[in-house]
Amino acid sequence: MFSVFLLFSQSRLYAAQAARKVETTVKLQPQDVQVTRLPNGLVIASLENYSPASKIGVFAKAGCRYETPENQGVTHLLRLASNLTTKGASAFKICRGIEAVGGSLRSVMVMFCRMDAYSQQCILLTCSSLLLVCSDTVMEYLINVTTAPEFRPWEVSELTSRVKLDKAWAAQSAQIAVVEGLHEVAYKNALCNSLYCPDHMVGKIHSDDLHHFVQNNFTSARMALVGLGVDHAVLKQVGEQFLNIRSGAGTTGAKAQYRGGETRLPSTSSLVHSAVVSQSAADGTTEALAFSLLQHVLGAGPYVKRGSNASSKLVQGVVKATADPFDVSAFNASYSDSGLFGVYTISQAAAAGDVIKAALAQVKAVADGGVTAADLTRAKAQLKSHLLMSLETSDGLLEAMGTQALADGTYHSAEEISKNIDNVSLTDVANAAKKFVSGKKSMVSNGNLIKTPFVDEI
Repeated sequence: MFSVFLLFSQSRLYAAQAARKVETTVKLQPQDVQVTRLPNGLVIASLENYSPASKIGVFAKAGCRYETPENQGVTHLLRLASNLTTKGASAFKICRGIEAVGGSLRSVMVMFCRMDAYSQQCILLTCSSLLLVCSDTVMEYLINVTTAPEFRPWEVSELTSRVKLDKAWAAQSAQIAVVEGLHEVAYKNALCNSLYCPDHMVGKIHSDDLHHFVQNNFTSARMALVGLGVDHAVLKQVGEQFLNIRSGAGTTGAKAQYRGGETRLPSTSSLVHSAVVSQSAADGTTEALAFSLLQHVLGAGPYVKRGSNASSKLVQGVVKATADPFDVSAFNASYSDSGLFGVYTISQAAAAGDVIKAALAQVKAVADGGVTAADLTRAKAQLKSHLLMSLETSDGLLEAMGTQALADGTYHSAEEISKNIDNVSLTDVANAAKKFVSGKKSMVSNGNLIKTPFVDEI
């Protein structure tokens, strides 16, 4: 998913201060998220939360899963190109204009629904500013970046150094290498595409490639305009006036096909990062919620910084198998048409095999009925708190609204999702664990792999 954000503040801040003075006579009423789908397919979603700072984002269903072998890496360049010259404003004008009003503009790849993807992300263009009037100044730049990019050849060519810098940074992270490799071996298409430009395509993506990708994917039916701290009627007017661009559904992405496989990434590191997964469930289903709860039953990682996560079943099981330092957690990712579930371990090279096998044994124990009602109750509380905490920040709430608006043109409140979580039973969780145990595995390992087993040995 591709997105752009703008934050609005100064006049709105003054308005908020004035509102406090008359708070005794005028009480602001709480608002619910409002969602409207325009005739051209564009989805408008907003929440007036009376925040002193407003934020607007444009979400486009145009992530790397829509790349082809001929343009692999185009979305990497696209998110770096969001501040380049457009048909309505130069790069210099965009930079100075947004700075002048105390705003910011950023383009990011976000997980499509966090429930809906790692590699099936949309591109998110977000702008923020301190201005109350979203149809002026800042919105002008947001609309220009979204609908009228120019991609001048000399500016695009200058992005090559930034692409290399991104790849160099990613190469330093074993976790990024494992998760990227995991999707590459697990899927035949779509979700196997990398978030980063492949080495053989660095410097090979040109202006025409960017224009072609935008033409095919940035259509009104594949976009959502989302706002926090803005009036829905105003945002709707902006969408009708400025985002009434290319119509149609655009390029249809291929449905992800799971295949399973293994890749090993040897290095001199004393730590071994390993992930073992199998196919789980698509987002939006009861089965996907069961896998999310299974993740928290087993242990989704420490909840306290540098904590030991002693309540985790995975940690408890691995402690019995080895005394070496380790970090182990359940891995879970749900996409619109597929999903991955498994275990992620970090251990000393000599203990890697024991740690991986001990972690997998804990999943099998749950599949065999080794989970209690108390375990499930605790997991439900943890999953709900994780959901609610993700909505505490404006970025998290904006992302949730935008990705849900893109997925099905609506917004599911935290209360509604919590009720669905409560409806998941012990049997559902055990069946999810059984599906992992019996499923075809995918495995990626990074580090000193002398003692790390192959996927057919676990």
